[in-house]
Amino acid sequence: MPVTESVSSWRAAPRTTRAVLFVCWLAILLEGYDVGVMGAVLPALAEYRAWNLSPLQLGALGAYALAGMFFGAFCIGTLSDLFGRRRMLLACVSLFSLTMAGAAWAPTPGWFALFRFIGGLGLGGVIPVAAALTIEYSPPEKRSFNYGLMYSGYSLGILSSALMAMWLLQQAGWRGVIGVGAVPMVLLPLMARLLPESIEYLVGKGRHRQAAALAATLGIRGTLPAAAAPATPGAAWRAVLSAMFSRSQRRATAFFWLSLFLGMLLVYGLNTWLPQIMRKNGYDLGSSLSFLAVFSLASAAGGILLGRVADRFGARPTVAMAYLVGAAAIAGLMTRNGLAVNYVLVALAGIGSISASLVLTGYLADYYPPRARATATGWALSFARIGAMCGPMLGGYVGSLGLPIAWNFIAFAIAGLVAATAVALIPGRRALVANHVPAQGMTAAAD
Repeated sequence: MPVTESVSSWRAAPRTTRAVLFVCWLAILLEGYDVGVMGAVLPALAEYRAWNLSPLQLGALGAYALAGMFFGAFCIGTLSDLFGRRRMLLACVSLFSLTMAGAAWAPTPGWFALFRFIGGLGLGGVIPVAAALTIEYSPPEKRSFNYGLMYSGYSLGILSSALMAMWLLQQAGWRGVIGVGAVPMVLLPLMARLLPESIEYLVGKGRHRQAAALAATLGIRGTLPAAAAPATPGAAWRAVLSAMFSRSQRRATAFFWLSLFLGMLLVYGLNTWLPQIMRKNGYDLGSSLSFLAVFSLASAAGGILLGRVADRFGARPTVAMAYLVGAAAIAGLMTRNGLAVNYVLVALAGIGSISASLVLTGYLADYYPPRARATATGWALSFARIGAMCGPMLGGYVGSLGLPIAWNFIAFAIAGLVAATAVALIPGRRALVANHVPAQGMTAAAD
């Protein structure tokens, strides 16, 4: 039977929106630490004589978590639309936090890689689920800003890993810095208490009484989506796939995937290799880690700023321009500059990689209809994880060739330029397409 859908006009009470934003921000913060810690400890791993790793092996170690994230984003984003977004978010945080303890214990590179891969399954699921919940519980006129605010936790998590390494690396080594990532398990009860289930998920599963009861509890105003006609699992899957791959949506999906692929290549490539590249450029370990801190802090503030700009002027031009600025800043690092100039360029690179990619992810989550939101975001991020895996490997490959330092910046600057082009080619209106005639009142919205 065909699936029907109508437009919802409900708004969560401010306190509910704040609670959802806080829990999603905290989950992203913890993920940011987990992801950023690899770049923070990479110089120490490079000098760890017990393992004696080559640059290419170091790049591979950085990519194992990203390989897990590929499968995690694909599977968990889909499972959250089937079994509940709240449940999946909490499960993902539990998984990647526990495996941080395993990675800290790892006696060999093989064990380290295994724990990083398993943790990556949880890491990959956090972003699509948090994106869907944030977009769902945010008023339309503040969705990009709220998404940028929520995703600032990612950059702050990377910043935390850099600061933790600067403080703890000399005393406890790389194992101590990684082991700190298991501490957030104590926060899970608080997150579970504050986070409500997705009303979109409850309505999509036909649990309308439960959705109405939750709406009353949360103080939600407005009209929830109307009851959906019963659908077989196959029909539901066809509706979700149509939202991404129908004739009118193929171009948007293709350019979203390409731009996110390149954006993730930039984020994870720079995050993994920036301290090591700057160290080879003549900076000591403390100074090279400070570049990672600037990179992360600037991207946290930049995500909030870009979110506000995107709400006012549109996400597409905002993200395209940010990628262009990032590419120019990365290219600027090829020349010999003073320390202050390099800090500015690294800050712009953070905005033009992490901040741009986070606003793009929020734009993607808002682009597709509610029933496909987490799935579409998860599938796009799964493809983007291939780019994320390529980022550390690209840095390792360039390093293994013995080329001048400038070639690292050239490679990443080209990726930023192509990402900006791909974003500019995304269709300028949101086409909400399904396997049925849209319900009355459903219209396409501009960027």
